[in-house]
Amino acid sequence: MTPVKKGSAGKAPATKGGRVWKFGDNIDTDAIIPGRFLILNDAGELAKHAFEGTRDEFARKVKDGDIVVGEKNFGCGSSREHAPLALVGCGVHVVMAQSFARIFFRNSVNVGVLPVVCKDADKIQDGATVTLDLINGYAEVDGKKLAIEPVPPFMQGIIDSGGLVNYAKNLQEVPVCTKSRR
Repeated sequence: MTPVKKGSAGKAPATKGGRVWKFGDNIDTDAIIPGRFLILNDAGELAKHAFEGTRDEFARKVKDGDIVVGEKNFGCGSSREHAPLALVGCGVHVVMAQSFARIFFRNSVNVGVLPVVCKDADKIQDGATVTLDLINGYAEVDGKKLAIEPVPPFMQGIIDSGGLVNYAKNLQEVPVCTKSRR
């Protein structure tokens, strides 16, 4: 799935599909990027070791725009930002799951990976093609529509900017907040 330009209303249009890499429940951050690689901070270097020991072919075969799909409690474990950063390095811009560990959810947004909650993610098969329609709130999976939770506009803005740091760089100061009151 490749990121697309914003629509005329300033909202992201439907995002074109990508191949699914399917995982189950309780995929922890150590499964996404093993702890021995936490000395690396470069997304490209981390990507070479994504899902090493869990699904060894992932790093060699993942393509830019592919989607990782988990089931319940995706990204549990330690609070390492390296996990979604490794996915960015692989070209994964979207992770779908029935539910996420909150710290992984926030870290994903912070580095520009869109976490999408889909209560029916367990019905998605490995290798399927997914097309997200963020405006209308569904994922189309091999011709079937599955509901997804809405993506708040501010969160989509962070994702569209490539993460929180880039988003913050583009913020305008609000005069009422920066002027001293007498």
